[in-house]
Amino acid sequence: MMAIEIIAHRGASAVCPENTMAAFERCLQLGATGIETDVQMSSDGRLVLIHDETLNRTAGAPGWVKDTTYEQLRSLDAGSWFHSDYAQEGIPSLEELFDLIQGKKILLNLELKNGIVGYKGMEEKIVQAVRDWDLEQQVILSSFNHASLVKCKRLAPEIRTALLYMEKLYRPYDYAAKLEASALHPYKLAVTQEEVAAAQAQGISTHPFTVNDPAEMQALIQMGVEAIITDVPDVLSALVGVHSR
Repeated sequence: MMAIEIIAHRGASAVCPENTMAAFERCLQLGATGIETDVQMSSDGRLVLIHDETLNRTAGAPGWVKDTTYEQLRSLDAGSWFHSDYAQEGIPSLEELFDLIQGKKILLNLELKNGIVGYKGMEEKIVQAVRDWDLEQQVILSSFNHASLVKCKRLAPEIRTALLYMEKLYRPYDYAAKLEASALHPYKLAVTQEEVAAAQAQGISTHPFTVNDPAEMQALIQMGVEAIITDVPDVLSALVGVHSR
């Protein structure tokens, strides 16, 4: 069985509060070879890791990420909603995650959450941060906002991009090639073996999300996907025989 990238969705989000340093650290212990996380911007322009555009679900506060300063975001409790053991977990900065993976052979999938909120200057900030930390070869930028990914590619041709999508697309590999994307990040049910092979023929890899069922993982591996995005990296690690490092 070919080795595939095990990308932990929001970190080890099945056993830790998503998008926290605890989740990122834990997924590495569980055999993840990559981390997927969501990037947004504070009102004062700092890059922070949180999925929802609003704070109520995971940070127990009213309001929007975009309207909240970095210091205010740092003061919020991003762990208690999951379990009281995680009450000390905050909303991480992008730099904290960079610090964790620096020097490790870990793929970092940064999803730009700019489909609902159009964060001005976000692409420039992410590209600059990736370059400042010399992580161009380890980072892949994904988004449902494909215009944003084209902008990223123009700013930084050396950084890989990946197109996120939910529904079936017509010849997604041709579309990805046109946008100079390195990968397709389809919803797991939008993947076919023929499309995986056609993408590979154009040098484009397929990384479906969010796959937690071993039978689904197995089926996708047999289709030839190069990576799987999962909440349970330990399950996928056991399946592909990658031992925890």
